[in-house]
Amino acid sequence: MKLHDLKPDEGARKPAKRVGRGIGGKGGKTAGRGSKGQHARNTVKPGFEGGQTPLTRRIPKGKGFKNPFRVEYQGINLDVIEAFDAGATIDHDALRERGLVHKHSYVKILGRGELTKPLHVKVHAFSKTAEAAITAAGGTVEKVPMPFKVRPAAKGNALTSR
Repeated sequence: MKLHDLKPDEGARKPAKRVGRGIGGKGGKTAGRGSKGQHARNTVKPGFEGGQTPLTRRIPKGKGFKNPFRVEYQGINLDVIEAFDAGATIDHDALRERGLVHKHSYVKILGRGELTKPLHVKVHAFSKTAEAAITAAGGTVEKVPMPFKVRPAAKGNALTSR
């Protein structure tokens, strides 16, 4: 079979209806558009609502503020790190090895679940309940410093002296 042998299945394609070819037969004269008026003359722009304020202008634009310096953490719960062996060191690499975190994510340990064995956890952030649970189980927590030292002030948001 070659490219020139390809054709659609029988009945898959119908020829377009030729309308507006005189008064003899279906689709003649007004060609299914009714009589007169804007719609009969094919001059209506998309989104035009007959002089009424269009929907695109009635709806307000998106408002608000998006903080460009927001830090998003990937949360890992205690019941997930419970699967590690006792005394293991849990850091970004260990979590990534098991497919729990993304390569460039910041990790935060959250307090859902129970921890029964001592673990050495070394990530970017901890919730208070998670930190308490890890230390209560005999483990240690260590916060990894963020890659940035001081976030610059957001431009245009702070009041400037005049």
